[in-house]
Amino acid sequence: MGIVMKKMTAVAAAALLLSAVSYAQDKIVLRLMGDSTMADKELSYENPERGWGQRLKSHLDTNVTVVNYAQNGRSTKSFRTLGLWDRVKSDLNAGDWLFIQFGHNDSKESDTTRYAAPFGAYMDNLRVFVEFALDKGAHPVLFTPVSRRWFDGEGKLKTACHGDYPAAAEQVAREYGIPFIDANSVTQAWLSGIGDVPSRKYYMWVEKGTNPRHPDGLCDNTHTNAAGARKLVELLLPEIVKAVPVLASHVVEYDFVVAKDGSGDFFTVQDAVNAAPDYCRHGGITIYIKDGRYEEKVVVPPCKQRLHLIGQSACGTVVTWSDYAKKKDVTGHEMGTSATSSLFVYADDFLAENLTIENSAGEGPDIGQACAVTVDADRVAFINCLFLANQDTIYTYGKHQKQYFRGCLIEGTTDFIFGASTCWFEDCTIVSKKNSYITAASTPEGEEFGYVFHNCRLVHTPGVDGVWLGRPWRPFAKTVFICCELSDHIRKEGWHNWNKPYSEKTVFYAEYGNTGAGAVGKKERVKWAHFLKPSDLKRYTPENVLRCGAETDKHGNLVQTEWFFKVF
Repeated sequence: MGIVMKKMTAVAAAALLLSAVSYAQDKIVLRLMGDSTMADKELSYENPERGWGQRLKSHLDTNVTVVNYAQNGRSTKSFRTLGLWDRVKSDLNAGDWLFIQFGHNDSKESDTTRYAAPFGAYMDNLRVFVEFALDKGAHPVLFTPVSRRWFDGEGKLKTACHGDYPAAAEQVAREYGIPFIDANSVTQAWLSGIGDVPSRKYYMWVEKGTNPRHPDGLCDNTHTNAAGARKLVELLLPEIVKAVPVLASHVVEYDFVVAKDGSGDFFTVQDAVNAAPDYCRHGGITIYIKDGRYEEKVVVPPCKQRLHLIGQSACGTVVTWSDYAKKKDVTGHEMGTSATSSLFVYADDFLAENLTIENSAGEGPDIGQACAVTVDADRVAFINCLFLANQDTIYTYGKHQKQYFRGCLIEGTTDFIFGASTCWFEDCTIVSKKNSYITAASTPEGEEFGYVFHNCRLVHTPGVDGVWLGRPWRPFAKTVFICCELSDHIRKEGWHNWNKPYSEKTVFYAEYGNTGAGAVGKKERVKWAHFLKPSDLKRYTPENVLRCGAETDKHGNLVQTEWFFKVF
């Protein structure tokens, strides 16, 4: 018996997609307690405010857990009286790190529910927090409050915005010999360096008429927006790593982060793509997408070159939409196959890793084709991605373009890998969900290669027992399977002429070294199929099949293709 996909869930797909390698690593837990400058904020487009603690988790890998207890308006006093400290105490475990940052609200003398004198109740409360953590076997770290953005009429930063509170916090840290981070000084150095006007874009300065929550505008010099929260983390993280050295190997850096929980720069993938600089030719832009189901149609336009999308996990980071060929557009006409994809890639030098790209339209007579991805760009690579759809899952649209797929899972029903591009599929799992055709290449006349599948596994869902390897969408189609495992659902004929007998003379369909119940000999395949010789294999390497025109700089160095060859 061949390999049967019993249930096409994300978990089952991942089992086939990835070789599970387990690394025994200790989890690091950071627990944060503080005020609004650190706190998580409401998640909505109308609320751009973010605390730096909310953002911290996006700068650390998945071995680090960040638990944020900080809340708006809290002082050391009210954090205790309102029961928030009780929550921390019940959750805190030996080995955890406890970040403590207060001072903004302790200074409000007119509010008896929050006021705590710096060298009095404020220090006493800090001592309570620190002593409990130490007794528990946890690791407390004291922070001063981050600076307020207060400038005088001459554009000079007012550095005394927190009075004696920073000094009081430092004194407590010295008493107990625990790490101390002077966030006030770090942020003041930055604010003084960039000045009054440039620093406004990082704070809750909202222009009149631009935000429905603040229709009259807002000038808030204490609370940061998403960009400001990111900046504060970037400023504080070197100090945090000094205080918590174990974090050094867990810090990650991305140009943009997308997260549904508000811990990133954007809520949607498309917003991050739009923010990337146009025609970026050197270095590229990396967008990290945290786990979540992103229900959006994503378009990467031609100007967004050298874009790199990285999902947090292949099964957990899902880009999904549900357009289909027979769906009516705004004009009342059917949208057609070419408009259905959930992801469109039109920009050269694009790389995606650890993503699920899904078209959730389903299957039926009123659906028709429904693509997961359309690629109309050169030097495009997908690594460890899942492509979930039915008919026409992957559309490799562009002529004379090269694309690479490694470690991917691709599922579909009919012609679910189709198009004109030259593509190399390495170590991929190809899942047939219906008795139909896997490939439908439309290789242009004169192209040396079309689709090449190497070390791939061809499997099926229950009840599927009659699948062709491919049929020619255009008469010069080229498709080759090399050293692949073909399950028992592959028909012994192997290939279909799409009822175009003339195509039998022009197509090139070939195999070499395949195994499994679906791998048969030359006598059983259609007579116009080919079987490669060992001497032919020297031509079938990804470097040769996907060779690109040499685009060089003034020194003769490759500037566009170098990264593409590195992923092979």
